Amino acid sequence: MAALNAFYAELLLDKVLRDFRIKQMKLEIDRSLQDRNKEEFFRLTEELKRIS
Repeated sequence: MAALNAFYAELLLDKVLRDFRIKQMKLEIDRSLQDRNKEEFFRLTEELKRIS
């Protein structure tokens, strides 16, 4: 039972970290648009596609 609880805790932590990273990336994408940084925008959107 303890192993199962640890497994679920790890899944939850992975999801929370992934959701946080996605939120941060979206903020960075918005910033790249404001700065008109085309290269950064494309790099970030590609990375976001990979992790989503």
